[in-house]
Amino acid sequence: MESRKPRRGRGLWKPRVGEEYTVKIIEISRRGDGVARVRGLIVFVPGTSPGEEVKVRITKVGRRHAVGEVVRE
Repeated sequence: MESRKPRRGRGLWKPRVGEEYTVKIIEISRRGDGVARVRGLIVFVPGTSPGEEVKVRITKVGRRHAVGEVVRE
């Protein structure tokens, strides 16, 4: 019998809590949060609207998404 190679994860890049990024909100989620992407990862940003470009700080990182808050300067 032929041995199989072990499956690897999807290899998604993940941000760290506290990192900041400038993002463009592309749509609204079912819960009403703005949705952006950072290097392919979905980031939910409460209190934003599509078309806004905002600076966000990552507050939570999940398996396939992150949550950020708007940074006011």
